[in-house]
Amino acid sequence: MKYLFLPAIFLAGSLFVSSCETKNKEKIAELEQKIAKLEEDQNSAMAKPSNVQSVAKIDPSTLGSFKFDEMEYDFGTINQGKVVEHIFKFKNDGKSPLVISNIQASCGCTTPDWTKEPIKPGEEGHVKVSFNSAGKAGAQSPTVTITANTSPSVTRLKLKGTVNTNTTASKTVGPVKK
Repeated sequence: MKYLFLPAIFLAGSLFVSSCETKNKEKIAELEQKIAKLEEDQNSAMAKPSNVQSVAKIDPSTLGSFKFDEMEYDFGTINQGKVVEHIFKFKNDGKSPLVISNIQASCGCTTPDWTKEPIKPGEEGHVKVSFNSAGKAGAQSPTVTITANTSPSVTRLKLKGTVNTNTTASKTVGPVKK
């Protein structure tokens, strides 16, 4: 008779374990949802710090606009050591004063200078680029990158040309006769 109760106890125990497993699975699913929500909140908070203000999109048609006569200047072939200068002229073709905030050269051999004051709509300005060919040889293509209140905010101007080296050595091949 003792052994007849074993299947009943086993059945009751398995039902108890089964109901505990179901409750545990529900709790785990609930916790996973809470964790996902916390991660989502944290990611959105990281994407936009609380001290950042919302900024309205700017209509590109209301900005300043470059209208260059040329975007590239070919200085041809020059001898090494020569300095080449070129002035890129532009007109503000936009509806707001154009302000150049920065111009950066692609290398130390190139030096930019530009109109520093705001250029009113319809007025002209310039970007003067000087290229020093000292220590340079062969094909060259230095650039200057202009950052301004335009759309797009970055504009690139390019110089190109070839630099001949100043060699005083003889171009003869082989031993030299005396």
